[in-house]
Amino acid sequence: MIDSISTHLSTTLWQVGALCRAIAEALDARFNPVSVGGEISGFTRAASGHCYFSLKDDVGQLRCAMFRRAAGLLDFMPRDGDRVEVRGRVGVYEPRGELQLVVESMRPAGQGTLFEQFLKLKAKLEQEGLFDSARKKPLPAWPRGIGIVTSLGAAALHDVVTALQRRVPHIAVTLAPASVQGEGAPRELCQALDDLYALARAPDGTDAVPLDVILLVRGGGSMEDLWAFNDEQLVRTIARTPVPVICGVGHETDFTLADFVADLRAPTPTAAAELVSESTSVLLGLIGVLDARFQDAMERFVDRQSQRMDLATSRLGRPSALAQRQRIVLSSVEQRLQHSVRMAMHVRQSEISRFDQDILPTVLRAWQRSQDRTQRAALRLGLLDPSLVLKRGYAWLALENGHALTSVAQAHPGARVRASLTDGTVDLTVAS
Repeated sequence: MIDSISTHLSTTLWQVGALCRAIAEALDARFNPVSVGGEISGFTRAASGHCYFSLKDDVGQLRCAMFRRAAGLLDFMPRDGDRVEVRGRVGVYEPRGELQLVVESMRPAGQGTLFEQFLKLKAKLEQEGLFDSARKKPLPAWPRGIGIVTSLGAAALHDVVTALQRRVPHIAVTLAPASVQGEGAPRELCQALDDLYALARAPDGTDAVPLDVILLVRGGGSMEDLWAFNDEQLVRTIARTPVPVICGVGHETDFTLADFVADLRAPTPTAAAELVSESTSVLLGLIGVLDARFQDAMERFVDRQSQRMDLATSRLGRPSALAQRQRIVLSSVEQRLQHSVRMAMHVRQSEISRFDQDILPTVLRAWQRSQDRTQRAALRLGLLDPSLVLKRGYAWLALENGHALTSVAQAHPGARVRASLTDGTVDLTVAS
């Protein structure tokens, strides 16, 4: 018996590596690619980005490896206890001789139809611009009132209220209760938001508490548990908010459409409360800094005013001293004025003297020349006097009409002519 076994082993002796490869090839030909469903156990992510875990159910367990490239395509963070569906290739990890599934894709179990609906609705709303960062509102630095939308029995409500009470007990909080899971949850969430919107739009001076920001929160859960926050009507209701909305739904790895449309996403409900509630100690510290700055500014102002007062006092001095200085100034001005007047009078007298010396002889010479011209003109005029001609025996003949008789053609027989002589006139008659 022993000999037969030894003979059989000697004819089928395998090297370990070769056997592992043969098993791997057989598995690849028989099963790959393969889809497997199970619960994650022992999930770890190495520094290289590769993920290692086991998939198990009630009767078995399978070692899995998900390399960095495939892990980078995940849209959620796997955790121990999550039920998932993976697709990959089963083989043998030769260094340890272990059966291993190399995972190429992973999704939460049972989310196939829901996830497809999620992606389709997300693409539709994103195309409409509801997720654009340009339409998101900035958070108020110091909110006067905070609105909360969540379930009355939710642990998230306790976490948020505790955080707000610890950090900003002076800020008013308004709760609008609504179901956060189940068939009627989307309708109740929309109604709760509308109720808070009405308070946010209330004008100042009314009895309504001012509302500057709204927290939409609930704890973690499966995709089915959070499905109410993927409702299209809820997303559109959040999009028309008049004040910033912070969505703190689920854990850090959970994403809903409400997260994308909200003005800000918080990883947890407590984080959402902390985003709008600057700690009281921080506020008190800021007040202390502002008070110190104010005190310093006031001291500098008082110092500057004191210096101005000292300068004014030194300039003003005693009224009698000021009057004496003014008298000295007036005396100096009077002396300068008198000197200026005397100098002006002296200049004018000098100008008059120069006039007497220069202008008068010039005027006399001009007058003498004028007299000489007048005498010469009178002499020439006298030479032209007709009486001088008449004294030499000539006569001035004129017709009766007074016109001078200068030609025989002007006279005719019988014409009367007047002859002017040196000592009178003679009337004549032309004979021929």
